Amino acid sequence: MRKTKYISHRGNINGKNLERENSPEYIQEALDKGYDVEIDIWNIENRWYFGHDEPIYDIDDIEKKYYKNFGKLWLHCKNLEALYEISYLKKWKYKETNFFWHQNDDFTLTNKGLIWTYPGNKLTYFGSICVLPELSNYTNEELYLCHGICSDKIESYKKNQNIKF
Repeated sequence: MRKTKYISHRGNINGKNLERENSPEYIQEALDKGYDVEIDIWNIENRWYFGHDEPIYDIDDIEKKYYKNFGKLWLHCKNLEALYEISYLKKWKYKETNFFWHQNDDFTLTNKGLIWTYPGNKLTYFGSICVLPELSNYTNEELYLCHGICSDKIESYKKNQNIKF
């Protein structure tokens, strides 16, 4: 049986922490605990930044800092320049990295063909990434048959992973 991916939303593991989310230290803490991490990423004048509503954290060398964890990153490109640069660089640097862009879409496809599913929308078995399930009424069966779960409370979903159906 395939293992569900457990994805920390912006570094959050046990609830929202608005002061720390998307900060490089917080992201690294989630990676160190074994989680994949969804990060909001910007590219402005060929510089990389993390931040949700705006670029906040200047990441001077994203390749060097996150090279060992590229396969565990889910990059939510927040502007066209970030999407373009990641798409271009993916050809040789970011082969393992998951990335996508969306605004208020019900669904969007990641670069690896997975369905990033906005809260409350229908999930597909084995192809969906269920985003913020705590905002919806999904059954355990729906959640654990998805490819992944992205949550601010990802620790609680991982603890319940052995539920039998």
